[in-house]
This record gives sequence, C-alpha cells and structure tokens, in this order.
Amino acid sequence: MTSPIARLHAATAELDPPIAAIDLPTLRANAADLVRRAGGVPIRVASKSVRCRAVLEEVLGSGPAGGFAGIMSYSLREAIWLVRLGARDVLLGYPSVDRAALAELAGDATLLDSITLMVDDTEQLALIRAAVGSDRVRPRICLDVDASLRVGPIHLGVRRSPIRTPDQAAALARAAVDRGFDVVGVMTYEAQIAGLPDSNIAIRLVKKLSAAEIATRRTEVLAAVRSVVGPLRIVNSGGTGSIEVSIADPEVTEVTAGSGLYVPTLFDNYRAFTPRPALFFATSVLRRPTPSIATVFAGGYIASGPTGPSRVPKPVWPTGLRLIGTEGAGEVQTPLSSASGLRIGDRVWFRHAKAGELCERFDRIHLVDEDGTRSTVPTYRGEGQCFG
Repeated sequence: MTSPIARLHAATAELDPPIAAIDLPTLRANAADLVRRAGGVPIRVASKSVRCRAVLEEVLGSGPAGGFAGIMSYSLREAIWLVRLGARDVLLGYPSVDRAALAELAGDATLLDSITLMVDDTEQLALIRAAVGSDRVRPRICLDVDASLRVGPIHLGVRRSPIRTPDQAAALARAAVDRGFDVVGVMTYEAQIAGLPDSNIAIRLVKKLSAAEIATRRTEVLAAVRSVVGPLRIVNSGGTGSIEVSIADPEVTEVTAGSGLYVPTLFDNYRAFTPRPALFFATSVLRRPTPSIATVFAGGYIASGPTGPSRVPKPVWPTGLRLIGTEGAGEVQTPLSSASGLRIGDRVWFRHAKAGELCERFDRIHLVDEDGTRSTVPTYRGEGQCFG
C-alpha cells in the first residue's frame, strides 16, 4: 500500500517547493473516524483548523446523516464571506467587536439567518446593539460558558469566558433578551480535555475529573438559561480530542472538530484515536554545510501557543532527520542533522504542529487522490482573505 507521503511526493514531483499538500484518502478516513467517534451527534467543523474552502466543502458535502453539519467560524468577517459564498449555519466560536462587520450583518437578512454570534459579557451586547443600530434587528447569539477546571486557586484550561455559574449564565441570557437578542445556544469548550494529549497518567486523571465537573455544571447552566429563554437550538461542546467526553452528555446537541481532519503533530498522543497525518509541506535542500547536515529553504512555520519544542514543525521524510537545537526551524533556512543521504535540490517533507495555521503560509494546497491524481485549490490566503 502506498504511504501518504510517497503518494504526495510522486504526484507533485515536477513542482518546485515550498509546497503544501493533502492526502485525500487520509483526509476522508479522518473525517469518517470523527463521525464514528461522534456516534450520531452532528459535528460542526472548526474553520480555523481548516482555512481552505475546498476542504470545508469536501467535508460538509460528503458526510453521512449525523455527520458534519455547519461551520464554527473564528471571525465575523470570515463568517460573512463564507455565507456570501453559499455556507449556512455558521456559529462564531469567539466574540466579535468588529463594528463594521456587525453593521453588515444587521443589514442582510441572509446573514442574520445564517450566522450566530458568540457572547460572554454584557459589554459585548451593548457594543453589538450600538453597531447594529436598530432595535428591530434581533441577532442570534450563543452564550460561551467557561468549561475550565478549578481546583482551589488552580485554573486548568484556557482563559475564555467569565461566565461559569448557572446564575451568571441566566443573568447574561436575561440581559440579552432585554436588549432584543435571540438567545439560541450555549457553548462549553473544555480545552483542558480537547487540547491536551494523553501523555501521562496525571493528565488522564485531570481529564477524567474535568469531564465529571463540566457535565454536572453544564446541566445546571442549561437549566438556568432555559428558565429565561426557553428551548435551545444549540448546545455545543468539545473538540477533536474530547468528542467521546462531549457526546456522553445527552444535553449536547453538537460537537466541534477540525484538527482531526489534518492531524498535526500536537494530536499525536491521544488515546481516543489513531493519528493519520493528512497535511504536509515540503521544501528543498539548498546547501550542505557538512557531510551530515543539509539546509533546506524556509520551514520556520512556528505554531501559536506557549513557545517550545511542541510548536515547531517536524521533518518526517526522509526519516531520521532532526532539527538542530542551536538554530531550529528558520525564517529563510532550516538546517537538519542526520542528513548524509540528501543532496542539493532534494525534498524534505514536514508536518506542522497546529492544523489550519499552515494555510497562512501557503496560497494553495495540492490535493492528491488515491490514484495519484492532483488538483490544486486556494487557501484562505490564496483567495486574498486574512481574518486574524
């Protein structure tokens, strides 16, 4: 059986690197595995982990019933762009204070019907209402409720929403209704479960404790919000690394996933699924400073998050190559050790640490199918779009 990298290498042989390429059979297998893990609960695809419309359309267009449905966007301008190109049911994963985009949303019935805003503060409500400029416009909103774990003074998770308790959630819902908003959902993103690999027993214990805590608190929060606004259309939870935890709660109506499509290196050590990397980038050997070192062009595509070894790209083909600690992955060149077999002009294939961020470095991606046929599609960047 042909390996994904071998297939990509052969299908792009005449192209000059740097290039980014996706192995379509692997992407489709990853999408099917996410659907399997979700057990019939719809999956909202996280666009920030994809950043390529062709891939979004591939996933949303091929999913079976109970598979992928809807997009979680990371920017209101992005959501508007996607809807104008035909997308529907776009949930923002983050609040927006983009007043021009909010005014554009308010002036278009299709946008209002397709986009749900995210809020976690009454000041956001005031800003949105001022930007919208009309009391007759009722934007749809979802409440972002903090799903981090707190043990005494210790905070485990990301710093997102200030809303944690049922009373706080109900108060925000009431304030939203009073200001003329349509509250349609609640989101709880347990990043300390979804975003941490199962690398040791301590992390696994924290995840188990966190899952029990948020399940109990989410039930109480939902009851409090429903007492104010009635039934909810959206109860969103989870990410690629926490699907099983999220769907265990019958209150959850949908889960979010995106990184599990490309499977970057940060998702290599999860127990819930077997990683199948689908997205790679290649660059060329420029020089040979020593017999055992080859220096390739560019490659310093560092992922966001806390700086350290986990955020740098990893050379994966030919096997055995290593970054050099004194230089790492560089802006215009990257030296690699254990490279005695490489010659000037040879290719080296890498994996990125985070999923969609690689698309900010390339304006196109080459999609390679099982038979080796290749098509080329633009990334967000290739379509002239930059949202953050």
